[in-house]
Amino acid sequence: MGALESGFQVLLCLALLLVAKAEVYIVTIDGEPVVSYKGGVDGFEATAVESDEKIDTSSDLVTSYARHLEMKHDMLLGLLFERGTYEKLYSYRHLINGFSVHVSPEQAETLRRTPGVKSVERDWKVRRLTTHTPQFLGLPTGVWPTGGGFDRAGEDIVIGFVDSGIYPHHPSFATHHTDPYGPVPKYRGKCEIDPDTKMDFCNGKVIGAQHFAKAAKAAGAFNPSIDFASPLDGDGHGSHTAAIAAGNNGIPVRMHGHEFGKASGMAPRARIAVYKALYRLFGGFIADVVAAIDQAVYDGVDILSLSVGPNSPPATTKTTFLNPFDATLLAAVKAGVFVAQAAGNGGPFPKTLVSYSPWIASVAAAVDDRRYKNHLTLGNGKILTGMGLSPSTHLNQTYTLVAANDVLLDSSVMRYSPSDCQRPEVLNKKLIEGNILLCGYSFNFVVGTASMKKVSETAKALGAVGFVLAVENVSPGMKFDPVPVGIPGILITDVSKSLDLIDYYNISTSRDWTGRVKSFKGEGRIGDGLMPILHKSAPQVAIYSARGPNIKDFGFQDADLLKPDILAPGSLIWAAWSPNGTDEPNYAGEGFAMISGTSMAAPHIAGIAALVKQKHPTWSPAAIKSALMTTSTTMDRGGRPIQAQQYSETEALKLVTATPFDYGSGHVNPRAALDPGLIFDAGYEDYLGFLCTTPGIDVHEIKNYTNSPCNYSMGKPSNLNTPSITVSHLVKTRIVTRTVTNVAEEETYVIKTRMAPAIAIEANPPAMTLRPGASRKFTVTLTVRSVTGTYSFGEVLMKGNRGHLVRIPVVAMGYQR
Repeated sequence: MGALESGFQVLLCLALLLVAKAEVYIVTIDGEPVVSYKGGVDGFEATAVESDEKIDTSSDLVTSYARHLEMKHDMLLGLLFERGTYEKLYSYRHLINGFSVHVSPEQAETLRRTPGVKSVERDWKVRRLTTHTPQFLGLPTGVWPTGGGFDRAGEDIVIGFVDSGIYPHHPSFATHHTDPYGPVPKYRGKCEIDPDTKMDFCNGKVIGAQHFAKAAKAAGAFNPSIDFASPLDGDGHGSHTAAIAAGNNGIPVRMHGHEFGKASGMAPRARIAVYKALYRLFGGFIADVVAAIDQAVYDGVDILSLSVGPNSPPATTKTTFLNPFDATLLAAVKAGVFVAQAAGNGGPFPKTLVSYSPWIASVAAAVDDRRYKNHLTLGNGKILTGMGLSPSTHLNQTYTLVAANDVLLDSSVMRYSPSDCQRPEVLNKKLIEGNILLCGYSFNFVVGTASMKKVSETAKALGAVGFVLAVENVSPGMKFDPVPVGIPGILITDVSKSLDLIDYYNISTSRDWTGRVKSFKGEGRIGDGLMPILHKSAPQVAIYSARGPNIKDFGFQDADLLKPDILAPGSLIWAAWSPNGTDEPNYAGEGFAMISGTSMAAPHIAGIAALVKQKHPTWSPAAIKSALMTTSTTMDRGGRPIQAQQYSETEALKLVTATPFDYGSGHVNPRAALDPGLIFDAGYEDYLGFLCTTPGIDVHEIKNYTNSPCNYSMGKPSNLNTPSITVSHLVKTRIVTRTVTNVAEEETYVIKTRMAPAIAIEANPPAMTLRPGASRKFTVTLTVRSVTGTYSFGEVLMKGNRGHLVRIPVVAMGYQR
């Protein structure tokens, strides 16, 4: 019995060891997915779509071929492994042919060596890349009227959000004050029912709602009590991004008894399809995200909004453009879906982008024209500036200043870092009541365990008339955003001003020999910070917005492709929030939040793309992207070149003239994008040509992911027909070709060029006339004049006699004359 028992224990330990070592892998196998299957398998007719054509989800051919692929996946796993030793999570059938599976590394190695298996990649993590903007972008007067007004802007366009879910009861998504929404026959997504409340997540505005968490569960990261096994947003981020792109128009943003304005989505009448694959604590896993995208495209979305990017590059893929995520998005674009992705929040440092591929619109984040400022006036007349979305203390009345460290109930509470005012129970209410409470900005605020909201609640609970939060030291990369609070409050972010406050407080406060306060004599009053100040120096590129140059591989070699593509508002964006959302501690329990990130910029572009798609329903994703890029602006509101926020040598914020590596083609101009004059179109074959001509990409890898043989007719990747030109390694002279298509009336365009002195630039022909629908080629010749070791920037300007202006950025680095 003992031997049996010990044998059983050894087996149990081995089983536990196997389980402990198991990981999620994404496997692709031979055979075409639905989107590119041209026939050839007995009993199954072709299901391939032409470039930019939707998958016919109602077709029996599609359904039966997809079922055939799934059976092949199951058969392969069943032949290789014993039942119970693996768990298949998803079958990918529509955009790539493969599956994700939870297996041990040894089993993964077996899969790698199996004939018919193309690639086996370990799953990797992704993260979230985290009002006034419709007016700033000119939508109410310039764009919505052309689509029939705000109550028709985006009508019948379906935007899919791969994010953290949605809070469906929010007024931004409600339908009781809008015209009834009819069915959208092209969309076939389903609506999950909440398992606890039996609540339906859809209402006509929200047209689909599903969640994807199998990889998160297999990795042991999923906690159903806070992550919710449903489309419900447990984070806030998903509700926020959906409302930016497609939230209802004119929703009052109310917090703490004050209305901060009216919120609206870019395309207020567009439908929202929710594909939850991100979660509050750990972000998400590519296996879940790929399943969500595959489902969204199959369901029939028109636009995909992705405020998500990899935590780090996938280790097993050599090139940035070829991994399960980007390959799935390439197939999505082939199926006619426009994809907007956040560029990343790793700025202002070069090569920090997490969105690489030419088929994706990679969106950088701008600071728009609103700034929220406030001030503290001291008893000595000194005025200290800061930020705080708060009401003022009573006018012309000053109040005594008391520091949290001087009003502790007893010294034993020092272990709670009481100066950050997060715990009212450790402070003496009698000494604080009727006064202004001074608090210190500790490291806890940086890591998110302390919040300004909590400071405000502490001050209110102790009867303070207001509070001051002073920053005494700053680390590089610290970002301070104004936070709405219900009582007078101010955050002083300038360390020198915080020191002025501390000096004044110490001089005016008398103490006994032990350091205990005898009397508080310092006084002050807090100004009104509720109204924004509008600046002409907008837009600016936000400090955190990821910068180019783009990279072609994870050795960080430069690509012949400009990224980011475009700049859109991303800073201090008011939008819907989930009351149980915890992504931002300052907005816990609130219905709205004002947050920043390229996460907020991407849905601006998704919503504006929906307006372009509504006006031009037959345009390809590349045509929509071209219209947005060629009509964008590189000038700010004051008529000066757009500036980019940067760090100075002292880590303070400074402004420098922005380049295409900061903003791509420029800041989006929705009104002009509806009527671009010319477009630079491209399709699946063009993207394949780009991959095939990019040096260093393995031809077999391309075939593995695209199921297509290589086509080298493009010659060089810089000839991909994008609305930008990038040559990262220019030797002597390079002639680059572009093709434009006229989408307006007959027009004659004069082509002009300009470039920094190190590179000579010339366009040919110098002018051309295009009839409606006609396409014409032109060339741009770049020649090295001097080798500087840095990039040179320029542009090609095409000016039409009917008023259209088409501009594309040019970027090149000369290596040899």
